[in-house]
Amino acid sequence: VTNRSKAKSLNSPDLEKIPDPHIRMSLQLQQAFGLRREEAIKFQPEFADRGDQIRLKTSWTKGGKRREIPIRTDAQRELLDRIRKQVGSGSLIPADRSYVQQLRLYERLTANAGLSRMHGLRHDYAQRRYEELTGWKSPAAGGPRVRALTPEQRLIDRKTRLAISIELGHSRGQVLSIYLGN
Repeated sequence: VTNRSKAKSLNSPDLEKIPDPHIRMSLQLQQAFGLRREEAIKFQPEFADRGDQIRLKTSWTKGGKRREIPIRTDAQRELLDRIRKQVGSGSLIPADRSYVQQLRLYERLTANAGLSRMHGLRHDYAQRRYEELTGWKSPAAGGPRVRALTPEQRLIDRKTRLAISIELGHSRGQVLSIYLGN
């Protein structure tokens, strides 16, 4: 496990390179909620938006595990409202495309835009969430190494890693070392 960050974030110029609004919104979901690519492509706001959290269907998730992710910011709420306005009761896969077609389009448009390693959006989410919950940066984002933490801070670190692990859909907290460092 490295302490080098693999976090990636998107800005407006990056998103403007993506001509398809459904793909653009999938990328924004990945960044805002730490979703996997498949989860973001299959996203259905009418099902997922529960007011204070989003709920992911088992058919969208890796390992078929349902999970909830809190809606914590105005930006997240605004994104969900924009998606609902765009797709209504549908999903981010337009009615005239299959999941595989939408996935291929996602891959082509992100490659054409020079955007790669979009899984780094999950790393960015995990690192932002870690700082939000602990008050300090994760080791991968330049914060203190775990061994430098006080016993109280280590307890906060462990609880935070477990919470983020659940949000990201990982059953083991150790997996978070890849996202947050040690």
